[in-house]
Amino acid sequence: MKAVRLSSGKLPLRHLRQVLRFTGAHDPSVFVGPRFGEDAAVIDLGNRYLVLKSDPITFTAQEVGWYAVHVNANDIAVMGAEPRWFQTTLIAPPGTTDRTVRAILRDVHRAARSLGIAVTGGHTEISAAVVRPVIAGDMQGIVAKGRLVTSAGARPGDAVILTKFTAIEGTSILARERPQIVRRLLGPRQHRVAAELHRRPGISVVRDAQAAARAGATAMHDPTEGGIAASLFELASASGCRLDIDLDRIPIHPFTAELCRYFQISPLGLLASGSLLATLPPNRVATLRKRLAVDRIQLTVIGSVHAGRGVRARRAGKRTRFDWSERDELARVL
Repeated sequence: MKAVRLSSGKLPLRHLRQVLRFTGAHDPSVFVGPRFGEDAAVIDLGNRYLVLKSDPITFTAQEVGWYAVHVNANDIAVMGAEPRWFQTTLIAPPGTTDRTVRAILRDVHRAARSLGIAVTGGHTEISAAVVRPVIAGDMQGIVAKGRLVTSAGARPGDAVILTKFTAIEGTSILARERPQIVRRLLGPRQHRVAAELHRRPGISVVRDAQAAARAGATAMHDPTEGGIAASLFELASASGCRLDIDLDRIPIHPFTAELCRYFQISPLGLLASGSLLATLPPNRVATLRKRLAVDRIQLTVIGSVHAGRGVRARRAGKRTRFDWSERDELARVL
């Protein structure tokens, strides 16, 4: 087979499917192993599950320690679990100062403490293999049996919901990585607001996921690379169902829309940490909406689950083509 040169972003699905079969020794305690569309692995400990997740931060060099904690905690929380323990691997290029290393790991400490997570160790080194600090996180959490939620649980008849608005993280990164352009487009004050979207409303979906799990969510997913479009396809694939989605109902912040028009990218394919994608019975939506309102978290019903496969999209009430990509729109800009 001829070798294929890969572009930046997630491993293309056809190649990912080839490597997901490399699972090492058989272990019956592995309840959820490597699967397309799942956010984390699950280990059966008898009376409860251990949930495991690892994820790097590569799109930005700013606040990478803070990002690493929240991104990994999200993937534990959307399994219905409580994030508990965190380890980091930090690799920085030669010439990095000790002050920079301390600042990154201090951010890890502060973010973990804010979520009640213990930092249990990790690894730090200086290497010419990278051109800027890269941090990879390893998060573990616990969930009682009967309370596990995966991306595979969506059922025909469920509502599809999204919290907050899409592309929170991507919008914030664009504002901070391309400040002169964004300041010119939005103005100084609104640029500052856009640059802080990763903190307000924030990229954490831990509270969103905890509320959704209590409300009876059948499936949850954390939209990240590839944006909400990739996440919809992943959830549909994991559940073996068809998602009927009204693209006009997906909430998009005005700043996001403005930046995407300028950079000629799609807001639906832009890095989307901060929104929770979930399915649940329609009669539970009102309950979840009330619980989220306590934390001033917006909920939007964007579609429904049906028998079938993939994602069926519509705009203005008419069927339209649904496009998604493993490659995040940020890769076209940064």
